[in-house]
Amino acid sequence: MWPVNRRAFLVAGSAAGVAALAGCGTLESRAIDIPPVLDDRPDAIYVPGHAEGMDMVGMDTVGDYAVALSYSYPHRFWTVTGDVRERTSIEDSDSIHLMATVWDAETGIVLPDVGVAVEITQDGSLVTEETIYAMLSQPMGVHHGANFPGLEDGETYAVAVRVGATASRPTGAFTGRFGEPATATFEFTFDESEMREIRFDRLDRGGERDALEPMSMDSVPTGVAAEPDELPGETATASAGDVRYVATVVEPPAGVDGAESYLAVSPRTRYNGYHLSRMGLTARLERDGESIAEAELTRTIDPDLGYHYGTALPDSTGELSIAVETPPQVARHEGYETAFFDVPTATLSV
Repeated sequence: MWPVNRRAFLVAGSAAGVAALAGCGTLESRAIDIPPVLDDRPDAIYVPGHAEGMDMVGMDTVGDYAVALSYSYPHRFWTVTGDVRERTSIEDSDSIHLMATVWDAETGIVLPDVGVAVEITQDGSLVTEETIYAMLSQPMGVHHGANFPGLEDGETYAVAVRVGATASRPTGAFTGRFGEPATATFEFTFDESEMREIRFDRLDRGGERDALEPMSMDSVPTGVAAEPDELPGETATASAGDVRYVATVVEPPAGVDGAESYLAVSPRTRYNGYHLSRMGLTARLERDGESIAEAELTRTIDPDLGYHYGTALPDSTGELSIAVETPPQVARHEGYETAFFDVPTATLSV
């Protein structure tokens, strides 16, 4: 396990005063602590009514994976199944919100398509366990997380973070990697007074069409996608709703057989440029009004192309149309829960 400084994660940019967290009852039931969900939020990315910091538990490297574990107050968040969004509220029994970030230690590329489960034990006895959600947060970016009950103030626990094989296709130098599960282990003392000191800001910009800046997270990546000029090939960009696309056509990387060229499409969030994972995307390539190719894109992880959606193409150029068939199947913290639905088709030249 790597040593880290606690309280290293702070929300970039201060807002109105920090709310006091003393008192009884759950965080959600204390209106002075967490403002209600905004009534007039747009069907798009927006600034939430509050921002929270977090504390670090630690980092570990196991097998093909680097894993960071952090925590904050219990959170409300929204899960997405197909086109259906469902709110997960804070329960009276919730003690903490745990967050795991999983990435490739050599390249720093976050792996959003792995399965992650957390088991908390004390003296060998199970306290709680859960398969946690792939998530998207404005300050923290791409991670996995969930609320956990049953922790007692001052008690020390063993936390096992189990990482499964990636559902993305590994290509290039990643071919053959991220296929075996691994478990990172941590020791954590739950201290309610320390948790109450984690930064909590009310924001008077709530509801604006904008986003909070990413946190300063030391050596932990947030899942920000590469800039177009950092990708190989001639890139093209387009925006549709709150999705920004960067596309490039390159020689097929290792792991993609029987193709003359390869299309890589990287969708990312409008403001912070976070990878958008677990989507269903289709692409159609036309030239002179005639269809050259049409395909469902495959979720892929590559050291040079990053996390993207790709397909083999004939060796051609033309007008590319990208359509969202399924929105990102990730849980969202406030500010993202209304975004990325009903995304219009984007067109760009490649």
